[in-house]
Amino acid sequence: MPLFLCVDCGGSKTSVVLADSTGNPVSRALGGSSNYSYLGLTPFIAVVKETVEEALRACDPAVLAVELPGLEVKDPTESILPPPAGRPYFAAAWLGISGCDSAGAIATLTPPLEALLGVRPRVANDTHLLAAPMALYSDVTGAIAVVAGTGGIVVSFREPTQRKDVPTVSGSANAADALGLEELGRVGGWGWILGDEGGGFHVGREAIRQVLEEADRASVEEQPAQVNGGSVGKPWGLKGRLLQRFGITDIYELLTIVHLPDPPAAGSASKTDPNPVLLPREKRLSSLSPLVFAAAFEDRDPLALNVLKTTSGALVDQICVLLRPEGDGGKARTIRASESILCLGGSLSGLDTYRGLMLDALGERGHVFKHVQVVDDAAAVGAKALAVASRAQNA
Repeated sequence: MPLFLCVDCGGSKTSVVLADSTGNPVSRALGGSSNYSYLGLTPFIAVVKETVEEALRACDPAVLAVELPGLEVKDPTESILPPPAGRPYFAAAWLGISGCDSAGAIATLTPPLEALLGVRPRVANDTHLLAAPMALYSDVTGAIAVVAGTGGIVVSFREPTQRKDVPTVSGSANAADALGLEELGRVGGWGWILGDEGGGFHVGREAIRQVLEEADRASVEEQPAQVNGGSVGKPWGLKGRLLQRFGITDIYELLTIVHLPDPPAAGSASKTDPNPVLLPREKRLSSLSPLVFAAAFEDRDPLALNVLKTTSGALVDQICVLLRPEGDGGKARTIRASESILCLGGSLSGLDTYRGLMLDALGERGHVFKHVQVVDDAAAVGAKALAVASRAQNA
């Protein structure tokens, strides 16, 4: 039986997982950036083709002999895709694509991807992959997918109220069509200039803002507060760690550092010269999040903890836009937490401490989810969901 393909197309890497009929991953591959809005159509298709072919080549020959007996991968330079007519390699395919934010983008991407893969894929924004666990639970009717990494975005889903038959090149339906995910609402995901609430950039920006606000308030006191920088070589607290990070002694020097223009590519920071001032402006701030967590949970600095409560609270505000009260009422396209799964992705949501702040704040507002799942391998979860949907479809 053909394999199930899931591709997580991100801004930094492309992750491909092939799964068998049980949903068990049988091969993986990583490729370069595949943000559609950054690359454009032709380079995007090229990255997907290269990475999927690499996954097919990496598959155990014994597995291929069972799942795809007609496929022989010998020459590593030989093109494998598209598959021969009438002999598809994939039972179903799902691509979650960063930079794919509109119906027009989906309409543009679907035909060339179908021609490449030999089966009509499910094409959506990469946040949709985070909601894949919804298909694995029979006791939920909705899902909230939350990305809290460098950036942040929140998207809600429910079981589809109706399905539409869409003509395909191959002429047949597949498990991707049966996968029950209907997008309801979206909040955030505007990028670091306009938003990215709750993500690493927001954490770094909020840390500098709160340190500067504290210094501003202290400036009108009789004896302005002194920064506790800790012992030599071992800074304490948010202010001390920020001073050491940028090699400064005056907290107001942060204003100059934050607003310096991006360095030329030749002068950017590297492993041999990790000067944070040489980072692009966005990275200068987003790279501060580990420092803030250390100050909050190792140093027990109340200021750093307040930063994380502020940023996680902003993300909770966005989640609450998509939720309705547990009783009657609420907007038509909102869902109840008690009937839904909260799917979390991104480096920050994988941290127990940050996730705990979010869940505590949600609970205080009366929103307790039926299930909470951290999705650290979205492509694998997506491939498994395809296999589960296929079994349900054929039952």
